[in-house]
Amino acid sequence: MGNIKHVTTVTPVEEILNILDEDAGVIIDDFLESADLAQIKKDLRPFLNVTNNGQDEFTGFETKRVGALLARSEKCQNLALDPLINELADGFLGPHCENYQLHFSSAIQIGPGESSQILHRDRGVWGGYIPRKIETQFSTVWAINDFTKENGATQVVPGSHKWDKNRQPQIEEIAYAEMKAGSVFIYTGSVLHGGGTNTTEETRLGIFLHYAPSWLRQQENQYLSYPPEVAKKFTPELRSLIGYSKGGYVLGFFTDPNDKEGRLESVSPEKLFGDSKDKYATLATPEKLVKESSRK
Repeated sequence: MGNIKHVTTVTPVEEILNILDEDAGVIIDDFLESADLAQIKKDLRPFLNVTNNGQDEFTGFETKRVGALLARSEKCQNLALDPLINELADGFLGPHCENYQLHFSSAIQIGPGESSQILHRDRGVWGGYIPRKIETQFSTVWAINDFTKENGATQVVPGSHKWDKNRQPQIEEIAYAEMKAGSVFIYTGSVLHGGGTNTTEETRLGIFLHYAPSWLRQQENQYLSYPPEVAKKFTPELRSLIGYSKGGYVLGFFTDPNDKEGRLESVSPEKLFGDSKDKYATLATPEKLVKESSRK
């Protein structure tokens, strides 16, 4: 059987990144306190209670999914901004982007009787347009209750990010992200994985927060999940993480529909909230734009 390595919150960042490079999956044990877990359950229970199960084999007929987590749980905001997770995300995605963004948020509850999800690679959401040598996703799964093989712990095939895309794993190559509540499983967008079978009478609840380069379209449309009237309640750091910022020189600019003067200096989304200027804002002048255009 494949093996998922376990580390702690004091394991050096470089060591964790090395494991991700080799295996494409790692578990950090005992990350959250019991009070954090209790609050997340309390925050999300009303939404899980009224959410329908999936309607196909991929989403699961006994599985519930709840999105827009940052608007529904302040604790989930803390998870998204966790310093260690973001240091790891920056180290992992940094070679291929100047900035990264929150790509996806979901609470996934696997219920009793659920069957295994088909093994897949998350990078598939962008089709075959991105070379395999570019890693597109840094993914976290926070265990809100214990993850066991019996209750649907995530299946993962360590090392499969280096395989030919058509190679299928043998049974003994499939591992399970078994971990105690409060731990976090980190995996990449190129590794084969999928939800597990739940043969127990209990549900398995995980918080999924995924990060991707800012030059890719996000899986969850953050601007509809968190429109300006919702995002204004977030911290500037959180707004920037979900995409209310520019990902490059003119990547992600907006035009104020009420601006009648054509002021190009108003292209930074951060100005919607009166946040400090992003590092690209001073570059957005007519002269700079013309100069940049002439280089293409």
